[in-house]
This record gives sequence, structure tokens and C-alpha cells, in this order.
Amino acid sequence: MSRTSYAVRVAEDPADQEACFAVRKEVFVVEQGVPQEIEYDEYDATATHVLAVRDDGTPLGTGRLLYGEVAAGKTGGDLTVGSLGRLAVTKEARGLGVGVALVRAIEDAARARGLAAVDLHAQTHALGFYERLGYEAYGPEFPDAGIPHRAMRRVL
Repeated sequence: MSRTSYAVRVAEDPADQEACFAVRKEVFVVEQGVPQEIEYDEYDATATHVLAVRDDGTPLGTGRLLYGEVAAGKTGGDLTVGSLGRLAVTKEARGLGVGVALVRAIEDAARARGLAAVDLHAQTHALGFYERLGYEAYGPEFPDAGIPHRAMRRVL
């Protein structure tokens, strides 16, 4: 694929949110075998979702930010820490910088909400990606949807 131009935005309208869910289904449910009934959860209703779209409107990636009380269970109860999750980039868009752009957009959304740090649960194969973006792993490895993960944090 030649140089692809894309934009990242907060998914505010229903069509953008549906595009986010479609990317997650493609990456997590179809590609990684995560059961659909655990991929979508009650947090989706209040999360800030971000979406990367190619100039022609094709969705390339997504991620979400949880904050406040709904994030507390994932961040050790610290309300100043947001939770980055459900980061997914389509096969065709990998290697284009979409994942980095999505993480930075989620961090910007966290800063806009006055948060001091962002936590995430990284699949262990992705630890290096997040480390390059300034995240530090902590705690033991644990399974999530049958996939090994580690908790990571970046102070904003």
C-alpha cells in the first residue's frame, strides 16, 4: 500500500461509533478469536472512542478511554488515571503509524479531562510498542480473553 493519508478524531456520531465497533470486531473477534459477547461491554456507552479513518472514509483503527468511576476498577481506584483500551488497527493499516496516532489522541482526550496518567492492559506481544510510547509495565502477566497481558502506565 502506498502512503495512506488518514485522520484521527473522537467518534461522536453514531456512524463513527459503529465504525469503531466494526474495527474491533474485525481485529479482536474475527482475527484474534475473542468471544463477541465479551468484546462489547457496558463501558462502551460512556467511554470516549477515537477513530482513525482513511481519506476515503475507510475505518483503519480505534481505541477508547475510560475515566472516572468506570475506570477505577482498572486503575487501582485512582480517579486521576484513565484507562486506554480496545486499541485495534486493521491488517491493511498496520505499519502506517495509526496505532501511535490513536494512542496520542486518547492521551490528548485524557489530558482534556484533567487526568494525570493513562493505564492500559497490553497484550504481551505489544509491550514494545507501548514502551516506545513511554508506557512502563508493572505487575505480573495475566490472561484476558485467553491472551497474556501486562498492565502498563504512562504519566501525562
